[in-house]
Amino acid sequence: MNSRKLVNFLFKTLIIGGIAGLVISFFVQADVYAANLSPFNFMEILGLVLFNIGLGFTFSALSMTGFFAYLFIHRFGLGFFRSFWPTVQVLLIAFILFDLVYFPYKAADGETSILWFILMAAVLLVYGLIIARIKAKETNKQAFIPALFLMVVMTTIEWVPGLQTDGSNYAWLMIAPLLACNTYQLLALHRVTKVDEKEKTERTKRKNNPTSPKQVGTSKA
Repeated sequence: MNSRKLVNFLFKTLIIGGIAGLVISFFVQADVYAANLSPFNFMEILGLVLFNIGLGFTFSALSMTGFFAYLFIHRFGLGFFRSFWPTVQVLLIAFILFDLVYFPYKAADGETSILWFILMAAVLLVYGLIIARIKAKETNKQAFIPALFLMVVMTTIEWVPGLQTDGSNYAWLMIAPLLACNTYQLLALHRVTKVDEKEKTERTKRKNNPTSPKQVGTSKA
């Protein structure tokens, strides 16, 4: 991936996070928006919109950091665990899902039903399975477990600050941009690199075949 495409990739991720942060804020902070709509307060609404977009940008940056850390971890895991790496990833996914239920429930000190935390972990798992299936279908079946690892393990690690805050509003404002950005990065990366490989192959063919139609037309001109 050249620098231009990398910048474009990161910029799109940033924009997606900002949009996701703004959209989820309409639901999480509906009462705040409503209070400034009647009577209409343009400056307050504008400030709220810009704040939530900026918050989405912040979580986009966190997602990008986690994504590139995931690429490093995946390569390291392949080199260190070799054929056992898929099994290790599955165990880590199970461990993280358990933690996602147990520790928030203990922190809530019984004020919130454990069913809520089980549902939260189940939704994240189901969403991860859907995205991982799409990734495997577009690339190869070996990509399923690494994709699920990113969507569950890395997203949860990135989400930890939101889970540690009082109340659920910040957690919702955080998880939407993280999921949106991680989904985009996971499903877009192979498309970008595939285009690069195609361009590299075409350049190699033209170099090895100087009499190709494109080069002949260029020389005649």
